[in-house]
Amino acid sequence: MNFFWGDERFVARDHPDRNEKQAREALLDHLPVDPSRVHVMAPSDGGFGNDATAVANAYQALLCAYGRLDRTPLFDICLLGMGEEGHVASIFPDSPAVLEKQREVVAVYNCPKPPRTRISLTLSAITRSREVWLMTTGEAKASAVATLMEEGATPQQLPAAGAQGSSATRVFL
Repeated sequence: MNFFWGDERFVARDHPDRNEKQAREALLDHLPVDPSRVHVMAPSDGGFGNDATAVANAYQALLCAYGRLDRTPLFDICLLGMGEEGHVASIFPDSPAVLEKQREVVAVYNCPKPPRTRISLTLSAITRSREVWLMTTGEAKASAVATLMEEGATPQQLPAAGAQGSSATRVFL
């Protein structure tokens, strides 16, 4: 089993907001997982320095090494949170990342939530999952969940609407 990241906040390796740090503390450090099967996105103090685009390109190459980029499923399960405005991974409403169709991984600049720079899978990559699991909690996200459950929401307005698995999409509230 391999673990890949859906997105990462482009901060230093030991920054408390780094998704990798949180995922290791909450889950991966408690499982018998071979470290070579955990594929993280490089931090801002890593080998690519402060070049988020280079990190996105390297992660794109990594995904190419693990799966064909011919639209076949790349992931068994893609587990995503959903933000108050309906963002998934680091794909925010009306951002250039929501429109990306050619790439599986992008650098996302000027995010509306800090940190402003992130690395993210695109909806194109997310839809290459057999199943997409969206998890969300809290009253502040109720409006976005209601919009998601209605037919007709566009990914540009609500990126979570574009996060669809090839076999199933599940929403956990």
